[in-house]
Amino acid sequence: MSRILLAAFAASLVATSAPAAFAQPDRDRGGRNEQGRDHGQYQRHDEWRRGARIRHEDWDRGHPIDWRANHLRRPRRGYEWREVDGNYVMAAAATGLIVSAIAHSR
Repeated sequence: MSRILLAAFAASLVATSAPAAFAQPDRDRGGRNEQGRDHGQYQRHDEWRRGARIRHEDWDRGHPIDWRANHLRRPRRGYEWREVDGNYVMAAAATGLIVSAIAHSR
């Protein structure tokens, strides 16, 4: 009888702690990404396409990212990857000419 009670007690502990194990990782860090930067809300930018230009304000709001760690292709000289509003954009640092944009898919 004690084994049955012990098993029921253990099952109830597992059932009550399970929702905590599925917490959103961004919320665990207070809305910050792996580098500790606040990424804010995700926004859709349909105007960010190859051949278009990213606005200077958007570029400055973005954070340079490590293309290797994020499995992105290597940028050409003078270009860099930035994370802006949850999207990845590779553009010329001097002119803002977009070569590639990957929209956030949440």
